[in-house]
Formats: sequence, C-alpha cells, structure tokens
Amino acid sequence: MIVAAAQFAPVAGDVEGNVRTVSGLIRRAGAADARVVVFPELALTGYEPSVIDATPAVCLTEGDARLDPVREACRAAGSAAVVNGPVLTAGAKGGPAITSLVIGPDGALLTRYDKRHLYGFEAEVFTPGTADGRFTLDGVRFSLATCYDNRFPDIAERAASDGCAVYLASSALDTGNDSFDKVYPVRAKDFGLYVVLANLIGPSEAGPCVGRSGVWGPDGERIADAGPDQEGFALAEVG
Repeated sequence: MIVAAAQFAPVAGDVEGNVRTVSGLIRRAGAADARVVVFPELALTGYEPSVIDATPAVCLTEGDARLDPVREACRAAGSAAVVNGPVLTAGAKGGPAITSLVIGPDGALLTRYDKRHLYGFEAEVFTPGTADGRFTLDGVRFSLATCYDNRFPDIAERAASDGCAVYLASSALDTGNDSFDKVYPVRAKDFGLYVVLANLIGPSEAGPCVGRSGVWGPDGERIADAGPDQEGFALAEVG
C-alpha cells in the first residue's frame, strides 16, 4: 500500500480555501496510487488557536457540509484521507478538539481521533481526547496521533500491541524542532512501525513550520521526504 504525507501552507481561518487545497492534494496523491493521504495538524484552519478561539464559525462537525469536496475527492481518487481541524463533538460541552477525521475511499467517515495531549496554550482553547485512534484499510491496521502526542511513547507502544503496522502523525513543527531526529525515527524503530508524518509549511502560531513531511521505516530510517517548503507530498510503500 502506498501512503502520502501531504504538506501545504494553510490560510488562517479560511476553511473553504484550505478544503480546496486539501481536495486537490488528495486527487494528485490518488493519481500517484496513494491509498491513504495524511494531512498536518489543523490543516483545515491553519495552526491558529487564537483565530479558532475568536471565530467559532471555523469549527467543524463530523458531517460538516464544508467537507463535501474532501469526500468527493476521496471517492474520485479511491483514497482515504486523514484531515485535521477543530471539530466539535455532538452533545459535548466545552471547546472543540484537535481532531483527525479519517474519510474513507467511499467518502464515509472511518473514524475520528481527538488529540490527547494538548501543548501549552492549546489547553485554553481545545478539549483533549480520551481514546486511541484506529482504522483498518485493505487489511492494514493504522493508528493516529497528533503532534505533542508523539512525545509520549505509550501511544506508539499501544499501537504496536494492538496490531497496527502504520502510525499516522499530523503535526505543526516549527524551525528547530528536534522531533525529526529524536521522536519519529525513535517511535518507528522502538515499536517496529512505519511512521508517517504530515507537517505544515509556512507561518503559524507555532512559528514558521518547516515541512519535511515523510515516512520512516520500522528500522527507524527515513524512506520519504517532501522537503522543507514545497506544497505537495511524499510517497512510500508501507504495511
């Protein structure tokens, strides 16, 4: 199975515009035979917690009509997509979660994962998740994590124990972040997982994000790299 780790520079607060970019990347990755396309943390709004806090209208729901172009792109491409944004939970009190919605090749929701470990001022805006994220496609079992989650090895350990072969990480990593050397390859090697990282590029409230989306093999060696500043994706065979 081929996966794509996608990256782009979202426009702050522009859900519709970012959805167009996401949809286009899904179609491009599908044309390159990617079965799963992973997007960065808060790709649907940009990593802009203060904008999200001040503008509740940018928050989404699982069935949000603004995501229809993503669903259609998944159907057209025959690909699943992991799209991350501020998502509300029906009937729940409090703010949105930082959520990965996994939309299947048929456009239906496969699962959602809410970031469990919030970092710094995120806790003032978002509600943490309480459950691990899992889905299976074409017989391959996937796990989900978001940015600061990846600093906690128990998430990857549980994924491996639960039969996952591929660990999908959505992040917003800025200049100087050591995760590329000290987190992602370590999780891959320690737990025998393919680790797929989708990271933002461009400005954000986290600082200037540096791309380098890609994939590490179970031996901890990087096998795909999208580069530091170009919109697009890195492809790799996994599973």
